[in-house]
Amino acid sequence: MPNILPPAPIPLRPALVACCLLILLLGAMLAPGRAEAHPTGAPSANMQGGMSGPDQLRIASFFPVDMPVLGRAALDLAERVERMSGGTLRLSIASPSAAAPALDIIVEMNHGAIDGVWAAAGWYAQRDSAFGLLTGMPFGPAPDEYLAWYFYGGGRELAQDLYRPYDVHNILCGIIPSEASGWFPREMRSVDDLAGLRMRFFGLGAKVMQRFGVEVVLLGPEQMFEAVETGRIDATEFSLPSMDVPLGLHKILKYYYFPGWHQPATLINLYLPRPVWVGLPDRHKAVLEAGCGDMIRQTLAEGEAVQAQALRAIAAEGVELHRWPAEMLVAFETAWQAVVAEESRLNPNFARVYASLAKFRADRQQWRHFRFLQ
Repeated sequence: MPNILPPAPIPLRPALVACCLLILLLGAMLAPGRAEAHPTGAPSANMQGGMSGPDQLRIASFFPVDMPVLGRAALDLAERVERMSGGTLRLSIASPSAAAPALDIIVEMNHGAIDGVWAAAGWYAQRDSAFGLLTGMPFGPAPDEYLAWYFYGGGRELAQDLYRPYDVHNILCGIIPSEASGWFPREMRSVDDLAGLRMRFFGLGAKVMQRFGVEVVLLGPEQMFEAVETGRIDATEFSLPSMDVPLGLHKILKYYYFPGWHQPATLINLYLPRPVWVGLPDRHKAVLEAGCGDMIRQTLAEGEAVQAQALRAIAAEGVELHRWPAEMLVAFETAWQAVVAEESRLNPNFARVYASLAKFRADRQQWRHFRFLQ
């Protein structure tokens, strides 16, 4: 800016100086700002620390936002983030739909159509089985032990290493207790009854079911009811009873099995493209991390609190609730160990994450023995 004062040291009256400064200050305050277009996924001026307005992030949820626990938690996260940031960071949450299927949301984020995703690591697990261990492990730890490993046993660092090649930043943002194990068209008395079933199955448990002749299909929650109704699949599993009810599965499949040996805990993440994460000011990064910590508490507590009521509602619809026969659980666990051996041999990433988790659990064996009533 050119010098507005004369070059010669002409004395100025104090009142005149004050008046000039006031005019300049008011001009700077009232000058209209310019909004510059930027591609989705690239940091905006706001993300780079400017104060011209709130950061707006468009987040696609794998779960319908009206679904109990994990669906509504995405909306609760958005509310907390806006409140904690004083309105300077806002999340816009979208449900899956026919136009934007749940299984496509990671692709949409990668293409810049959205700014982030609320989901488990299932999409990434299709590309690297190690991500399955960051979602939920068959016959694995309960939520408390999973969280202990993730935050204090090296799990978070391993996760960051795995996501880095995808140019994605993940924040652990929720965890739920053991799921149901699946909806079936008839009673399952032995592993022989599984052969030939076409079943929607998610995560590493799908690899176990395939060893018993199950034809595994991966579907989003919005696709399941129609898939069963039209005969595309014979059986399905999804999540907690309270999350299964809105899908209407109890209306067409009347045999509901427990326990969820395939996912004794399920971890949920908030994903952001790394350029978006890096572009956020530190205060907004801290708000997202704090909000996700709150969601871990909420999803775990609510996930445990509301299942008894959901089970009663399901049973009232004529659904039979079953526990897997003991011999079938033994067969599932034996098959899981074979999956572990095969995946560890084929995939160094899987071997590395599984070894870390297994060592952490082994080191805590004595504590597990003494901490509980026998």
